[in-house]
Amino acid sequence: MSLFTGILVALIAAEHLYILWVEMFAWTTTGKRIFTSIDPELFGKTKVLAANQGLYNGFLAGGLIWSLFIGNPLWAENIALFFLTCVVLAGTFGALTSSKSIFLKQALPALLVLILVAAVR
Repeated sequence: MSLFTGILVALIAAEHLYILWVEMFAWTTTGKRIFTSIDPELFGKTKVLAANQGLYNGFLAGGLIWSLFIGNPLWAENIALFFLTCVVLAGTFGALTSSKSIFLKQALPALLVLILVAAVR
């Protein structure tokens, strides 16, 4: 994986680390400011559910970060492609079931990086 694509993969991972932080540790504070379409009364009641979602975002970030430390370039690209595909699928599902903006914020950036990583193989 080239330095440029590695940086882009790292940016997608960083986005998911941020989502992990919001959903697991700042749901009732920062989460309220980000997710304005949710009734503020629900944040306390959904804290455990949000933390579970955050954990999954952490797994996505972890896989992307792992791909950056794999010495074999082919394996690194394959692992990055797998986790980028997971992000695209999760973001697309979120856009279809929750908010269309999720596609633009999560799925589309990951899709563009996925295409780039696949193209420069």
